[in-house]
Amino acid sequence: MSNHEIKDRFRGFLPIVIDVETAGFNQKTDALLEMAASILRMDENGDLYIHETLEFLIKPFEGANLEKAALDFTGIDPYAPDRQDMPETEAITQMFAKVRKELKSVGCKRAILVGHNAAFDHGFLNAAIERSDIKRNPFHPFSSFDTASLAGLVYGQTVLAKACEAAAIPFSNAEAHSAKYDTEKTAELFCEMVNRLKRLGGWPLIINEVEEDSMEALFQSGN
Repeated sequence: MSNHEIKDRFRGFLPIVIDVETAGFNQKTDALLEMAASILRMDENGDLYIHETLEFLIKPFEGANLEKAALDFTGIDPYAPDRQDMPETEAITQMFAKVRKELKSVGCKRAILVGHNAAFDHGFLNAAIERSDIKRNPFHPFSSFDTASLAGLVYGQTVLAKACEAAAIPFSNAEAHSAKYDTEKTAELFCEMVNRLKRLGGWPLIINEVEEDSMEALFQSGN
């Protein structure tokens, strides 16, 4: 039995890496077009890795706004005849079912979203949840891990492609801006940063034990 369990690493939260591709920047009015989620696990050495990535192509919700500039940027044609998409309610329901199953499997109490500029992805996900009237959300409603901030701290880079380059993670600009590709690259980056901290001796935390021992020795020397 491994001594390293993911339920002990993030306060009982399970990191799920999410990326969305949208038809604009307004989470209330603009369509959610793609969503992907990478489920992370921890190996016997305490290193994070990608276990599985889920991908969903999503039909624009009724009355959704579609900004041409956003579609040109991502290259997504939401009305392509061969596009195998589904309503956002169905996509979220399927993703949540997988997440809940994983939570139960690894003993975590709740999922926490990991994203590159996470507020954007979190905002669109929460807006879709509200539109779909889904009540049982396995994710923390507002907390998240932002790999843009973490990469700025670790590598001095906040752009995903640049951060991956600094972390020696291959990155293709030609494949970018699909939810699945960006999710997996964000997941690789997050795993590498968490694992790097462990390799450098920053986890598990021992400072509290050291401080307690030092304080106890100081107290005894004063008596």
